[in-house]
Amino acid sequence: MLLYIHGFNSSPHSDKGVVTAKYIAKHFPAINLVQPQLPATPKAAMALLTELVDQALARGERLGFIGSSLGGYFASYLAEHYGGRAVLVNPAVKPFELFDEFLGPQYNPYTEEDYQILPEHKLEVAQYDTPAISHPDRFLVLLQSGDEVLDYRQAVNKYQCCQMLIEAGGDHSFVGYEQQMPGICDFLFLDK
Repeated sequence: MLLYIHGFNSSPHSDKGVVTAKYIAKHFPAINLVQPQLPATPKAAMALLTELVDQALARGERLGFIGSSLGGYFASYLAEHYGGRAVLVNPAVKPFELFDEFLGPQYNPYTEEDYQILPEHKLEVAQYDTPAISHPDRFLVLLQSGDEVLDYRQAVNKYQCCQMLIEAGGDHSFVGYEQQMPGICDFLFLDK
């Protein structure tokens, strides 16, 4: 199973989600691509993700993850705890440090959902921190230095032992993501 994990206030219908789905359908139609719409709270989101991973493992499927932003943070946790390879796209490293600025009402433009970020959500998301990467061979990290949302240097520091691509410029959406798909799939699907 390849699990695509979108970021905060995003969706599988984001540009990266759509690009991923089209590329996998065209080039790897036998791959079981799963792109859930995550619940708004970290605890519920991780409950859904771990349920999907448990189901895939019960079916004997290999695990792969693509995580964008907060989805990259969740993908790190899953790859470290369950195995499989993960491609992290401009991943959040310490999202719990950013939660205070998002407290209160939120709106997801993809789902048109209104919801609240509460103080306890900061504690929930902190539970899934992976302070050190113990399996660096499981990770490919794609970063753009022009990320206006997250400081890419945090990811450089955390994932320094992992395979990494750092591009100058760009933004949080990762400009040119579609051109990265062949390398992403090589990393995820080719036995090394």
